[in-house]
Amino acid sequence: MVYPAYARVPEIAERSRPGLAEALEQMWKTPPGPRGWLSSVDHKEIGLRYLVTSFVFLIAGGIQALIMRLQLAHGGNQLLTPEQYKELFTMHGITMILWYAFPVLSGFSNFLWPLLLGARDMALPRLNAFSYWIFLASGIFIYTSFAVGAAPNAGWFNYVPYASREFNPGINIDFYALGNIFLGISTTAGAINFIVTTWRTRCPGMSINRFPIVIWGTLTANAANVLAIPVVSLAFFLLWLDRNFGTHFYNPDKGGQPLLWQHLFWMWGHPWVYVIVLPAQGIVSDAIQTFCRRPLVGYTAVVLATVATMIIGFGVWVHHMFATGLPAIGLSIFSAASLIITIPSAIQVFSWIATIWTGRPVFKTAFFYIAAFIVMFVIGGVSGVMTAVVSVDWQLTDTYFVVAHLHYVLIGINLFGVLAGLYYWFPKFTGKLLDETLGKVNFWLTFIGFNVAFFTMHITGLMGMPRRVYTYLPGLGWDAPNLVTTIGSFILAAGILMLVVNVVYSLLHGAEAGPNPWDAPTLEWSTSSPPPSYNFEVIPSVASRHPLWEDRLANEAHGRSVIERGVVLDDHHETLGVTSIDAEPEIIFKMPGESYMPFALMLCLSALFAGLLVHIWGLAAAAAVLGTVVVIAWLWPRAEAGEKAIAAS
Repeated sequence: MVYPAYARVPEIAERSRPGLAEALEQMWKTPPGPRGWLSSVDHKEIGLRYLVTSFVFLIAGGIQALIMRLQLAHGGNQLLTPEQYKELFTMHGITMILWYAFPVLSGFSNFLWPLLLGARDMALPRLNAFSYWIFLASGIFIYTSFAVGAAPNAGWFNYVPYASREFNPGINIDFYALGNIFLGISTTAGAINFIVTTWRTRCPGMSINRFPIVIWGTLTANAANVLAIPVVSLAFFLLWLDRNFGTHFYNPDKGGQPLLWQHLFWMWGHPWVYVIVLPAQGIVSDAIQTFCRRPLVGYTAVVLATVATMIIGFGVWVHHMFATGLPAIGLSIFSAASLIITIPSAIQVFSWIATIWTGRPVFKTAFFYIAAFIVMFVIGGVSGVMTAVVSVDWQLTDTYFVVAHLHYVLIGINLFGVLAGLYYWFPKFTGKLLDETLGKVNFWLTFIGFNVAFFTMHITGLMGMPRRVYTYLPGLGWDAPNLVTTIGSFILAAGILMLVVNVVYSLLHGAEAGPNPWDAPTLEWSTSSPPPSYNFEVIPSVASRHPLWEDRLANEAHGRSVIERGVVLDDHHETLGVTSIDAEPEIIFKMPGESYMPFALMLCLSALFAGLLVHIWGLAAAAAVLGTVVVIAWLWPRAEAGEKAIAAS
């Protein structure tokens, strides 16, 4: 459809048209200095900020873990008091699960999404910047609790009634409740942006059956976030009301129900497992074909398995609650769902193995991490099947076996997928290759340390050691496995340190990467490394899943992607809008430029949550009013705003 008032037919030109690159660079580049840092909406800059910030949180959470492991290395240690251990234990879990595991994946997705889809930017650039600023502010908010000596102390699961005001009277839990809601704003905003970008701002020809798998993994995870994040935000909001205004949502003495907390928490908590795993699986599925020199085996089956995993993932939350006394029929249904969900996971494992078996693997560090990811995935999956059986779960619940399973699934799968992606896309991020010798050392330290630490926990759990204890009596037989776990933790930490060394060394002395050092098949590798501010001089058109491999793939010879010639969009910030399914050109979207509004709104929300935390209601009210003004200014029509429609052709 054409809207005559705004219609214009875009120019079609060669990528090498004289002066086009320079004009686009001037149009899209971020201003230098503090002005640009505070106002940038460039998805690549935002993606790198996510990556760096989330790795800082990874290091912070890792340091907390090392301190706890020193405490548990021998029975009867007194390095930490019970309260100190509770705070470290809680902050470690919060940091790793909420402020590292998903945000680091958002970093990859933010940087790569428009490049993979052949677009100029995310569909909602200012919302993208806003999601990062809120992520950063919420992390600072939750870590402020250490500065005031009131860090969250009820575990990352935060069960009531222990988390209620009666048993936990400080502001420790209020920090967690409000911090989680604060972070949820970022996650929800980011999820909406990814969904809209995927469906509306792709290049022509990028139909849904041509998405890279990483698109499917992240799209599915963000669709789940739109449904799951409001649930856990509601759970924490009700808890905050109970603690601060005397409501009784979780108080059984007043008609409340403590088990309601567990239902709401795990309705989010189990889908969250797949939210932080499916994008990592997508990274592996896309990178593995590059290093095996062949397309992924069973693309359609893997896509369907990805979506099915997320759908079934919403129906298994009660397997965290098998020991709560729920009716047998309910236990049976959720146990069955927990077993069924292994089927789509197995499909993906067999696809990866078949791709390696029928390919010609190139043994770079990224491939090592891909292979290790598959091993971690299988180990975590097998222990998950065990805990899906009610009778087995009753024996294993609240032991270190569950802690081991949790680390393999939530951190092991995520971390090894992330490191595979980092070694794969680092050249695109920076223009430099990570050093392969340091990379191999990094890999073996990480792989050995992780498995020594967390596989041993399975044994400790089977020996009967309960989780959530800050010490234990000597002579129970737990000293040796706990010492091994502590040693493994420090080896793992050495591996992460080696990663930092490799990144710094490679940034300073690394080999120049060039546009496509891996001979990879997807669109992001058709740009320079790092990409220019505008991503693509002309909007490409694709005719297959592997636009850079079409000459060598017989089954894709019927179509030819066009990368050197395409739509020119050079009227300030513009990107092409397409139909949702078949990616036929439909509209030109006018995109906003740099803006201080996301940063300003973050400051308002930070003041709002600070006021709610310490009961300075005037501050909270003033921040809410000022935030409303900022939103109005953000949404106020601009002279250059609008959508320019073009005929689909």
